[in-house]
Amino acid sequence: MYIHQNLKLLRKRKGRTQQEVADAVKLNRSSLAGYELQIQPDLEVLIRLSEYYNVTIDTMVKVELERLSEKQLSELDRGMDYYVQGNKLRILATTVNNENRDNIEVVHQRAKASYLAGYADPEFVGELPLANLPFLDRDKKYRVFQVDGDSMLPIKDKSWVVGEYVDDWTRVKDGLSYIILTENEGVVFKTAYNRIKNDGKLLLCSLNPLYKPFEVEVGDVKEVWRYVMNMSFADIAWD
Repeated sequence: MYIHQNLKLLRKRKGRTQQEVADAVKLNRSSLAGYELQIQPDLEVLIRLSEYYNVTIDTMVKVELERLSEKQLSELDRGMDYYVQGNKLRILATTVNNENRDNIEVVHQRAKASYLAGYADPEFVGELPLANLPFLDRDKKYRVFQVDGDSMLPIKDKSWVVGEYVDDWTRVKDGLSYIILTENEGVVFKTAYNRIKNDGKLLLCSLNPLYKPFEVEVGDVKEVWRYVMNMSFADIAWD
């Protein structure tokens, strides 16, 4: 656990003395000093410190904050704890059918350029074409994306890949393929390796060895979809 060193780091980044923090969370200074050294705070104190620093208890206890980049720490200073954890509550823009079940929207190559700007806009998502894939689990959310390029051979250029929505990015599993929407790269289809806990990043790799792996900061990630299957155009039943 990293609670002791994290409490000291968070206080210093906030520019506060031990006395100032102790007063703010209704502790005496010697108790806070002990927590920053080796004494384990009880749950009530952890809650107060978590609220004061605007950082989750899990992050204070489990994440070695000293190993994060300055950019990550700056995001954390501004209360963006999801930057470390990747499990921020997310609201997905989606559409439903007349049975109030999620539709399966299709993002073709022509729409990928505008998807980054419109992915969170219900009106934009509502204009996407729909696919009918009744063999998929009706209780999960899926979306279809068209592959661009040959980086994930044997899946060919212009193939269609089906993704299952992932709302907790800490559960991205090493070696599985994902469709990921990022701030800088747009929609990418890659094999992922989860580095969120230690580095706040995802390592993305192509199956085609001609393409080099690259990392993305979890703060630059907008959506994650776990690859389920690929299809040709003829395989898709269009709604």
